[in-house]
Amino acid sequence: MNPIKEVLKRQRGIASYCTSNELVLEACMEEAGKDGYVLVEATANQVNQFGGYTGMNAADFVKYAERIAERSNLPKGKLLLGGDHLGPLVWSSEPEETAMEKAEQLVREFVQAGFQKIHLDTSMRLGDDDSSKPLSTETIAKRGVRLYRAAMDGFEERKRQDPKAELPVFIIGSEVPIPGGSQEAEESVQVTKPEAFEETVEVYKRVFDKAGFTDAFEHIIAVVVQPGVEFGDSSVCEYDRGKAEKLTKALQNHPGFIFEGHSTDYQKETSLREMAEDGIAILKVGPALTFALREGLFQLEAMEKELYPEYQCSHFSMILEQVMLEQPGNWKKHYNGTEEEKHLARKYSYSDRCRYYIGDERVGQAMEHLFRNLDNKTPSDSMLHQYMPEQYRMVRDGTLPREAKALAKAAVRQVVAEYQKSVGARN
Repeated sequence: MNPIKEVLKRQRGIASYCTSNELVLEACMEEAGKDGYVLVEATANQVNQFGGYTGMNAADFVKYAERIAERSNLPKGKLLLGGDHLGPLVWSSEPEETAMEKAEQLVREFVQAGFQKIHLDTSMRLGDDDSSKPLSTETIAKRGVRLYRAAMDGFEERKRQDPKAELPVFIIGSEVPIPGGSQEAEESVQVTKPEAFEETVEVYKRVFDKAGFTDAFEHIIAVVVQPGVEFGDSSVCEYDRGKAEKLTKALQNHPGFIFEGHSTDYQKETSLREMAEDGIAILKVGPALTFALREGLFQLEAMEKELYPEYQCSHFSMILEQVMLEQPGNWKKHYNGTEEEKHLARKYSYSDRCRYYIGDERVGQAMEHLFRNLDNKTPSDSMLHQYMPEQYRMVRDGTLPREAKALAKAAVRQVVAEYQKSVGARN
């Protein structure tokens, strides 16, 4: 049995950690690894056959994640990998013919590389689609069949490499939130209507059956829906189970089926638990993880400024800002307002566009400089209490080493711990 199915039989949900940041992945594996399996996902933006913004293809990402798992002491076989928004997203400006050919290659390579969870996302318009009309569910499903066929081809290749390989689980859906959160701070979002969910399932089943994939829904386990959660630059739409009740009750018509929730970042722990209890059993989190890392790094830098003269400091936040200004491509379309407002958003926005820059060489060097400074001249207990009260308590209790990198990762681990508890991995 696919291990994701095993996890979902044992607990009310599973958390999906969507990140490619090395320190964040270490933190996720160290914390979630206490409970067994750890599900890590890569998006088509991050990882694709042309390298994505990480410079990695699917096989590269597997090796990268496995290396981190090894040094994080995650037992072999406990790392689960998912491909998120796999489809023509990256090539949506191109005509259907070329965009879908690239999407098929993308999915094929993810399955060949051994990813156990595949989100087939064909919800976006392509270059020759009528921009004045929404895509029909029929069109979305037909394109989904093409990707599913490519996945089956990839799996046959995978089986030749590993006869014991398990078929991935698949996620579908036509109401798919954009990766990384909303570009606008919204007061509320529209919950997926139950009839839209029912239509998605009905149309996909019919289209898949017609294509000869009559057993596809043994492997398609979830539909992406909008349960009413989202975040913008400075606001979060909290889960309201009352508003989502009609949608979540519709799952009763489909035993064994679950929902996948995107953009669950920054939700309260009680809200996450309610979502998992209500059948939104795959909870995806991404920007909140790197947001927590950035927050931890800024807290470390505040202590560094207390301990060192300016000329010896790392100037981490200043260098991060400089790199973002020099390379505005990953934040410019997302942050609006005055120059001061954009300056603050680059640092503190929930959408956390600075996650695209932490891997930059100069930013990485500043981060290592920061770690060295605080390991050479460690903050006192009272200073640690001032700037990192949660980490102070763990250091005092002996559960966290007084090392700069560990202190930064602890900020991420707190987020991971909330998700693990919410999905029932830690009761």
